[in-house]
Amino acid sequence: MSSRNSPAPCCEVPPAAPSDEKSAERLARLAWSLAHPARVAIVRLLIARRACLCGEIVDRLPLAQSTVSQHLKILKEAGLIQGEVDGPKVCYCINPDTLNELKALIAGL
Repeated sequence: MSSRNSPAPCCEVPPAAPSDEKSAERLARLAWSLAHPARVAIVRLLIARRACLCGEIVDRLPLAQSTVSQHLKILKEAGLIQGEVDGPKVCYCINPDTLNELKALIAGL
């Protein structure tokens, strides 16, 4: 007879290994960077196009330039996008390595 305080066998989880903790932290950071609909929209836009100028991103979203810039900053800090200065404009694109990393981390859930 099992105790009411004992977890069911299906709920028993082994402690996480140190490498699992690192991947959990990385997944959490990447997931947080996508935790806003505008950032999801930006990522989708950049996946659909090879590159995109910041002005084009602003034109596609119902947000102010400063708000879009803040979202771009968060995505860039997480490594999901890359930005390159092209004269007075910044050209953004998806970082395929980080996108693949995110896909692998989610698949590992």
